[in-house]
Amino acid sequence: MINYILKRTAYSILIIFGVLIITFILFRVAAGDPAATVLGKNPSPREIEDMRDALGSNKPLFFGKWNTTEKYTPVIFDKERELSTIAIIGKAEYNDDYLHLQSGSISFTKNFSNTEKITLITCYAKGSFTINEILYTSDKLTKHEVELADPGHVIILVKDEAIFEYIKFYKPQASIWSSQLLDSLAEVVSFSSIFPYIHFLNFGETLITREPIRTILWNGMWPSLSIMIPVFLGELLLGIGLSLIAAAFKDTLIDKSIVILSIAGMSISYLVFIIFGQWYLGYYFSWFPVWGYGTISHIWLPVIIGIISGVGGGVRFYRTVFINELNREYLRTALAKGCGPISIYGKHLLRNAMIPIITRASSIIPFLFTGSLLLESFFGIPGLGYAGYNALANSDLQLVKALVVLSSFLFVAINLLADIAYAWADPRIRLS
Repeated sequence: MINYILKRTAYSILIIFGVLIITFILFRVAAGDPAATVLGKNPSPREIEDMRDALGSNKPLFFGKWNTTEKYTPVIFDKERELSTIAIIGKAEYNDDYLHLQSGSISFTKNFSNTEKITLITCYAKGSFTINEILYTSDKLTKHEVELADPGHVIILVKDEAIFEYIKFYKPQASIWSSQLLDSLAEVVSFSSIFPYIHFLNFGETLITREPIRTILWNGMWPSLSIMIPVFLGELLLGIGLSLIAAAFKDTLIDKSIVILSIAGMSISYLVFIIFGQWYLGYYFSWFPVWGYGTISHIWLPVIIGIISGVGGGVRFYRTVFINELNREYLRTALAKGCGPISIYGKHLLRNAMIPIITRASSIIPFLFTGSLLLESFFGIPGLGYAGYNALANSDLQLVKALVVLSSFLFVAINLLADIAYAWADPRIRLS
C-alpha cells in the first residue's frame, strides 16, 4: 500500500509541474503584457516601466541578463505602427513588416532617467548604418546588439540605405536566473529566512484593486464551501438513493418515472432553475431571500437549486452502474442464500459499486472550493465563483491565474485521494 501511494504521489507531482508550465504559457506568454490592462489608455513610459517592474513582466521568460525598458520607446515597423514617438529623417518607405530608409537617420530621446547606467539596444536590420557612431553592416536581415553607457540620445545614421524590422531597448538585471518562469513557480512555493520559512500560493496582489490575492482566496473559500458542501452531499445521497430504488424496481413504473424526471432535470438549463427559484420561491411566495449572504436563510434557495439541477445526471450515472452490478454472480449468490433487500442493495451492491461512485465524487469535489459561478453571481454570494466572474469581467489576469492554479491543484490532490480510496475499496488495485 505504501509503494502504491508513493507511486501515485510521484505521478501527481509531475502532473502539477506540467500544469504550472501550461499555466505559465497561457498567462505569461500568450496573454501578453499585463501593464496595459492595469494602466489603461495612454500611460506614460515611466508608469509603464514602474508597473512592469512591480509585476515582473519585463523580465526574460526563462533566463537572461536583460529586462525590457521604456527609457527609450521601442518600435516595430509596419504600416499600422504609430511612429510619432521617434524622429525619422530621410527617404522612408514603410512596408508591412519593415522600414526602408535611404540616406537618413532615426533618433530616440530618453523618456526618463533611472539608475541603470547601461542600455542594450537591439535591432533586426539589413544594410550599413551606425548606432551612436558604432558601424554595423550586413547583407541580410540580422539581429544587431550594442551596449551603451547611459546615452542621452540614441541616433541611428544610414548613409546609403538600410532596412529595419524593429528596434528595442533593455536594461541589465541582477541575476541571469531572475525570470518570469521562476516568478511563476515562486507564486506556488517559495522559501525565506523568516518563519515559517516556506510559503505556498502567494500570488501577490490583484491587477485592478491591488488587494492581496491570498486574502481574496481565503475569504471567498468559506462562502463557496457553505453552499457547495450541502449541494454535493445532497446530490450524492439523493442520487444514490434514487438510483438504488430505480435499480430495485427495474423496468417498473417507479424506475421509468425516476429516469424520466432525471432526463428532464438534465435537459433544463441551470439558468432556468435559478430564474424560476428566484421568481417563484423567492419573490412570488417570499419563502427565501434572493440576494445576499450572511444568514442560513440566504443559503437554502441556492442549495436547493444546486441539488435539483445536478441530481439528474447523478441518478442516470449511478443507476447504470447499479443495474450492471445486478447481473453479477455474487448478487445472485447472496439472493440464493436468503439475504434481504437491505443486505443485497445496501451492503453487497453498494460496496462493489464504490469505484465508479468514488470516480464521480472526486470529479465534483474540487468545485466545492472554487464555487459555482452562476449560483454565486445570481445570488450575490461572495465566494470564489463570484470573485472569478468579477476577475474575468475586469480582465484581472493575476486573480484568474490564481483561481486556475488553485483549481488544478485541487483536482490533482483529489485524484490522488481518489486513487488511495480505490485501493481501499478494491485491494486488487494496489497491484497495478
